[in-house]
Amino acid sequence: MSSDIPTPNLPPVLRPENPPHRPLRELADRFGVATRGEIADVTLTGITLATADLRPGEAFVAIRGVNRHGAEFAPTAAEKGAVAIITDEDGATIAADAGLPIVIVENPRGILGALSAWVYSTGGDDQLPLLFGTTGTNGKTSVSHLLEGILRQIGVTTGLSSTAERHIAGQVIVSRLTTPEASEFHALLALMRERQVEAVAVEVSAQALSRHRVDGLMFDVAGFTNLTHDHLDDYADMAEYFEAKLPLFLPDRSRRGVVSLDSAAGAQVVERAGVPVVTIGTPLIAPDPEAARAADWVVDIVEERQSGTRFSLTARDGRTLTTVVPVIGPHMAANAGLAIVMLLEGGYDWDRIVAALERDGRVTAYLPGRTELVSGERGPAVYVDFGHSPDAFEKTLAAVRRVTPGKVLMLFGADGDRDATKRHDMGRAGVQGSDILVVTDHHPRFEEPSGIRRTLIEGARLARPDAEIHEYSPPETAIVEAVKLVGDGDAILWAGPGHQDYRDIRGVRTPYSARELARRALRDAGWPVPEPRWPVPYSD
Repeated sequence: MSSDIPTPNLPPVLRPENPPHRPLRELADRFGVATRGEIADVTLTGITLATADLRPGEAFVAIRGVNRHGAEFAPTAAEKGAVAIITDEDGATIAADAGLPIVIVENPRGILGALSAWVYSTGGDDQLPLLFGTTGTNGKTSVSHLLEGILRQIGVTTGLSSTAERHIAGQVIVSRLTTPEASEFHALLALMRERQVEAVAVEVSAQALSRHRVDGLMFDVAGFTNLTHDHLDDYADMAEYFEAKLPLFLPDRSRRGVVSLDSAAGAQVVERAGVPVVTIGTPLIAPDPEAARAADWVVDIVEERQSGTRFSLTARDGRTLTTVVPVIGPHMAANAGLAIVMLLEGGYDWDRIVAALERDGRVTAYLPGRTELVSGERGPAVYVDFGHSPDAFEKTLAAVRRVTPGKVLMLFGADGDRDATKRHDMGRAGVQGSDILVVTDHHPRFEEPSGIRRTLIEGARLARPDAEIHEYSPPETAIVEAVKLVGDGDAILWAGPGHQDYRDIRGVRTPYSARELARRALRDAGWPVPEPRWPVPYSD
């Protein structure tokens, strides 16, 4: 539902610098079933779902939410300069007194992508940038940043839309949603076109597909990472969750696909895809190593270090390259391999990519909050990671273990008001992969944090009754205590917060940075810390 209540510390919604001028009459003729008020001389310069982001001259799309109808905010939209309301029959009745012309459509949410594509001329325009979309449970953000990093290495002007950030030809904005709403996305794409962006890497969540956020977009290449236990607060079961992701590989969404066989769902995507696909596998981590070895492209791990993972990527025709991804773990090498093959499927030349990687000695992408090493050369290695599923815990802890000579401490919490069915498995994965487990809080939202922690610890105790387990709240205390439990040569994996600069506590975004808290705890304990790499978060 749209809202007129701004959320503090949210980054801006970007618009094209030269806004469109689209007659409301044409929109009504194309999409509307009826109109109210005079629309003949009304011109739109944009479209939005949220009055908090509305600019004068734009249309406000009012949709029904769980508890309220967005049309209740029509008076606010009028005060902020909206020139029209687009809504359903019920919304038109609610918004009647706002004094704005109304276009009535049957399903405002369902056609928002088509509306936005029409307003911003971003539907099927051959002048648009190449679009690379990646979906899957884990790895979407990493693949998106790796795609952009390699594109920049070969000299391409890039765009990016991920859970962590939006990039437009070098400009960096902190993200709000994993995938922006359709109205925001099409405006962003129009701005990228203005700035002569050649290719865009996009993280596509299952929710984005289910909730029409990528409607009106055609991806040149779609990538699939894996499917593991997550988001069962949004989907009834894993089968429904899988079905939510599959549409990205159908002809109305993409032209080609690259599918990883590193989870069992990969083979199902290949079987049911409606577009041409090529496959990639990482035998070391795939549930079926033989199937992964038989993929069109194969990723093999050459060497693992704290500074990164060296891997080879080999095609059936014998082409091969060896390079380094600047984060630890075979799963990150798999993500890098997927990114490279997606670029090849998008038409970028093999020799051009190989030459850039050989010149630089590695993929030069920065992956914010993805197994990000925030510590210095001495003391415990501290990694801050966004992973929040049992599978992510298992893979990342195994990677940390392989590059750590001493003990591994796992620090994590769980989201409140989200999929509670995975909490026991999160505790199990955390305790089985570590020597010391520290359970703390994450985003409690409207849940009682102590109850969340209790369930996590219960899952851990069931798996390892004799394990060393500590409980600290809040996380500001937990990281200080965690650093006291380890020393030089040991490692801490702080999973969950990653790049995020807030905690959601009873609906309030409380400023918070796990990366800064970890650096402060190390510094206070007497360990050296390097200068941070991440940008300063957006603020008002």
